[in-house]
Amino acid sequence: MRADEWVEAMAVTKQFPGDNGKEKPEMRKTMKEMIPPIVILLIAGLVLFTPSLARAQPPRPEGSGEAMLEQVMKRGVLRVGMSTFVPWAMQDKSGNFIGFEIDVANRLARDMGVKPEFIPTKFSGIIPALLTGKFDIIIGGMGIRPERNLKVNFSIPYDYTGMSIVAHRKLAAGFKKLGDFNNPAVSIASRTGTTAAAAVTRFMPKAKLRLFDDESQAFQELLLGRVHAVIASAPLPAYQALANPDRLFLPLKEEFTREPIGFALRKGDFDSMNFLDNWIRVTEAEGWLKDRKHYWFGTKEWEKLIK
Repeated sequence: MRADEWVEAMAVTKQFPGDNGKEKPEMRKTMKEMIPPIVILLIAGLVLFTPSLARAQPPRPEGSGEAMLEQVMKRGVLRVGMSTFVPWAMQDKSGNFIGFEIDVANRLARDMGVKPEFIPTKFSGIIPALLTGKFDIIIGGMGIRPERNLKVNFSIPYDYTGMSIVAHRKLAAGFKKLGDFNNPAVSIASRTGTTAAAAVTRFMPKAKLRLFDDESQAFQELLLGRVHAVIASAPLPAYQALANPDRLFLPLKEEFTREPIGFALRKGDFDSMNFLDNWIRVTEAEGWLKDRKHYWFGTKEWEKLIK
């Protein structure tokens, strides 16, 4: 229906009785005649374009319904997506999860008044699993990267890490800098989907990159002499060199990258993110995060728990 037809259909006739009690036709006015033309144009625009505006509304952001925080409080359980990285997350002799990230998740759940539930997931598929609702949050040593931030939201950093390289003594004899590994004849192993793999591509683009689902597979290839080196987050390469001094060595004394680590949430959940950011600030100010980082990365006291 056109706007003028709609106005005509809604027209109201006003009658004004004359001296003889009869209606004066010349006094009859319809709404269409009384409404200024500009109002008719505005009504026409509203009728014509309202459906288009409804279709043009952007989709609701993922996670814009009930906040993760509210869901967790109702459920009484914080479901944590994680992947095993020594000493971030690993299993002790009894099969329980221990490590820096496990301590962080346990403290976070305790401060929320809920229980943690750890859901081990391959790192290469951990973001898709979060987006499909398999768990509430990723606490898994995840580096804050722009390409990841396009898919998830990150908290402020609660930790920093860096990439390190451990090499085979015979295959990489004489290698002392990253440039020595940037050669088509060199093979470097790393874990699929990690910033370690991205570091190989960035710093050693000419080398052959071999990817594995787990670091243990990558280190096994290195010990067998099938790759020249493995790149992983510190201090894991140093641990491997110390455990196998006859076959492995550290060509670099320090990490060659510095990466912020954050919690990952589905997009649009700003209330939960605000809570996480402030939780990090509080535990950082207490010195708790620094203490836990020192225990897991600065000592080997925890080794008795896994051996």
